[in-house]
Order: sequence, then structure tokens, then C-alpha cells
Amino acid sequence: MKVKFCGAAREVTGSSHLLTLDDGYTILLDCGLYQGHDKDMESFNRVWSFEPSTIDCMILSHAHIDHCGRIPKLVKDGFEGNIFCTHATRSLCAIMLLDSAKIQEYDAAYQNKQLKKKKKKGKKKKKKEVEPLYTSKDVPPAMDLFIGLSYDRWYSLNEDVDVLFRDAGHILGSASVTLRVNRNGKTTMFGFTGDIGRPKRPILRDPMPMPEVDYLICESTYGSKEHTAPPQELDKFLRILTEACMERKGKLIIPAFSVGRTQEIVYMLDKLETDGRLPRIPVYVDSPLAVNATLVFGAHPECYDDDLNEYMLIDDNPFGFNQLTYVREVAVSKQLNNIDGPCIIISSAGMMNAGRVKHHLFNNIDNAKNTLLIVGYCSPDTTGGIIKAGAEKIKLFGEWKWINAQIEIMDSFSAHADRSEIKDFISNQKKRLKKLFLVHGDYERQKDFKKYLKKDGFKKVEIPDLRQEFDLP
Repeated sequence: MKVKFCGAAREVTGSSHLLTLDDGYTILLDCGLYQGHDKDMESFNRVWSFEPSTIDCMILSHAHIDHCGRIPKLVKDGFEGNIFCTHATRSLCAIMLLDSAKIQEYDAAYQNKQLKKKKKKGKKKKKKEVEPLYTSKDVPPAMDLFIGLSYDRWYSLNEDVDVLFRDAGHILGSASVTLRVNRNGKTTMFGFTGDIGRPKRPILRDPMPMPEVDYLICESTYGSKEHTAPPQELDKFLRILTEACMERKGKLIIPAFSVGRTQEIVYMLDKLETDGRLPRIPVYVDSPLAVNATLVFGAHPECYDDDLNEYMLIDDNPFGFNQLTYVREVAVSKQLNNIDGPCIIISSAGMMNAGRVKHHLFNNIDNAKNTLLIVGYCSPDTTGGIIKAGAEKIKLFGEWKWINAQIEIMDSFSAHADRSEIKDFISNQKKRLKKLFLVHGDYERQKDFKKYLKKDGFKKVEIPDLRQEFDLP
């Protein structure tokens, strides 16, 4: 057996790992889109580290674009196998991939428009027109290959390989992946954590431990950090909300991933409204994808935790209240920029590298009355990462904007486990584990996390580089 790391290696995006069994059977774990502007990664989304037509099957851990975003291109370029995931992940991918295709189309059109402008100005440097990675027409053929599976049941991929999904508690439908490989009278257990969620978070069930494995690929997004405890989180959220909207009379803009983070924030606001603690100000969820994703959440109660099921006995719609408006239309989205007064705008994308939130930043980031609340991880090269690092100004749509708005950060909203939570999640692996591979993390954080795990008794810990391959004896 061999494993090749084809994405999210010393990076926090573009998840993709290729497992090749000793008989040549190939399994692709995730097929994510790289999200960022690192010059060294410019060709990542367009150039494969393998030949798509040779892959036998794919297993998808969850529906975030940095894990599933290249699937339509994979199919377009020759992949014909099955794509196994949970039922909720399949439902989310149907809307996530279509939205991603539209972004690919829009970005390509915008860049080509800029190229034409430069040509008219007589600039000599010639560049080819930009082709989208894939279009909306490429999504249905990809979705035809998806097969939804339930949690906690073994399924056969072929006569030698079985797969098990367990709830990872990261987003709706997220799963850890365990493969049981039976060859020549020997059983090898191979595991992939996917993205690990956090215990005691709203909406979703806590992450479930994986079976013991021989080899494990483990995420490490917050491998050198501890999150704020939940009780402090709610107090801080209320303080930020009150200061932004009631004291400064400004807008509170929350860039949030359309799947998971948006629903969690809306659920918290819903509970505050039910308790009579939410100020009487309008709240807008400005993202067609988030609107659609919230409908998918409603269709998959099998993923809810006990607290949400109990809350629904009091409030049968945990994602809606009187002051909340879901925005689909572009015209209505634009009108939000003309609001003169306090409001909350929750808009995608979470890293601020695409979507409607960029327009809200463009129109509001230079106003000191407003507040930008960052509620999750932002890759360093994205707009969100640059702002989070303390930049004084930011370039948006070709124009420099001074960052005068108040910047608040709440990593405790993160759907990723912190280092203690990751360690706890994999703590049952020490006895059997032969090798642990750290992926989906910043390299400096991964080095810290490796030391942290070694002190805790994990012996063979690797931090693979992009396209690095390992034999699994």
C-alpha cells in the first residue's frame, strides 16, 4: 500500500489524498479546491497529481469546498468511479458545487473583462483568456456518481475493502473515514479524520471516536491553539453585538461559511431572541447558498444533537425569527449597503475571498462606526487572512480601502477542534497506530503540534509535503 498527499499538505486548503492498494486499486480521499493566492499554488486547481481516469473510487469526508470543490473537474477530466459520502454531504454538495461553478464562471468572466481593458490601453503583455475550472453544466454528471451512505455501518467498496463513516461533528454530514483492507489473510486498518468538529457545539452531535487503525491521516488546523470556552463565547458575542449596533449605531458584518457557521450564528441569535435578549435590530443572511443550505439542514434532523432536538419542542424553527431576513436577490443585497443605521449582515464567504461579503467590505470597511467580526479560520493569503493579520488597508475590486472599521475575532466559533480536542479525538489510536500523518494545517503550527503529540506518547508523526508519497508496509 502507498499513500500520496495531493493537497492540504502543509496548507489548510485543497484536501486530497490518494491511497493505492497493493493490487493497484486506487481510492481518492477528498478532492478539494485550493482557496488562496499563494503564487506557488497558482496551478494547483488545474493540474492533477494523478490521472483522474485511473482512480477507482472516491470517498468524500464532507461538503466544504476545500474538500469537494474540484469534483466536477475530476469527472470532466475522466473520473468515472463512485463517490461515497454520507446522505447529508450528498445533499449539501448538490448546492455547494453548483454555487462553486457559478463562482468559477463569474471569476473567469471578470478576469477576461480586465484583460480586454488592458488590451485596449495598448499594454503589450499578452495573456490567454481565463477558462473556468468547470461550469454549471459539469455539476449534474458529477452528482450522478454520488452514493450516500449512513453513519456507523460497514459498506463494501470491493471484495477486499470496506468503508465506515462516523460522525465527525464538523458540519452537517461530516464524517471520519475508516477503511478495512483484507489482503492475503492480513487486515490493515487505514483512517482519515477529515475535519474534526468540536464537542458541545450547537446543532450537531459531538465527534465520534474512530476505530483503531494502523495508519491515520489527521487534520491539524488548530494544532497549536486552544479555543475560547463556550460560556465566554456567548458573553463576548453579546458584547460585540451590543457595542457595534447599540453603542456605535453601526453595522456588524459577519463573514461566515454558508454551511455550518451561518446556521450556528443564526441559531444563537434565534435563542437570544427567544430569551428576549436580542436587541431589536434587523438581521440579514445575505447568501443564496446559505439560504439553500439552511433548507438542507432542515431536511437532515438525523445529524442534530439532543439540545437542538429539545429546543425544537419550544421553537419548531431554530433558523428563523421575526427580525431575520434571508436575502437571495442581488438587488436586495445591494440595498443593504444603503442602510443608515444598525443591523447585522451575515454573508459568505468566510475567508472573504469571494461572494457577496466582498461587496459589503468594499462599502463598509472604511467606516469607523462599523464592525467586522471574523468567526473562523482564514488562510493567510485570503482577504480575511490579510485583515486578520492586522493590515491597515486592503485592495478590493482593484481599489485600496483603509480598514477603519472595528475588527473583532472569535475563533471559538470555529468548526475545527483545537489541539486538545484533536488529541482527545485520536487518543484511542496510540496502541495500534504505526504512523500518523498531519495534514490540513499551517506548517509552523504542524511542527508545534507534532511536538505536542510526541510528548503525549504518539511516536511516529509525519508532516508530508505536497505530492510526497509513503509506503505503508
